[in-house]
Amino acid sequence: MFVYTYGEGYAQEIADTFNISLSAVQRQLERLEVGGILVNQLKGRTRVFTWNPRWPFLSELKALLKKALAYLPESQQEQYFRRRTRPRRTGKPL
Repeated sequence: MFVYTYGEGYAQEIADTFNISLSAVQRQLERLEVGGILVNQLKGRTRVFTWNPRWPFLSELKALLKKALAYLPESQQEQYFRRRTRPRRTGKPL
């Protein structure tokens, strides 16, 4: 769900967002990578996971995740899937 919303993610970021252990996230990311759903790329020392565009059922999975996200309560959507992704101008009021 995290990778669907943001397009990419790394293990510590996902673990912090959902308040779960890093090792559990790493295991799931590894399983998704072995299954061919995700691929990883090093950015500096961070392993960032993204969708594998060659996975044959990617469009179907994204459609399912889109539907699942629509059924989440608004409070959970705000809590987990509304982080700021662009930098803010210095001095700009909240």
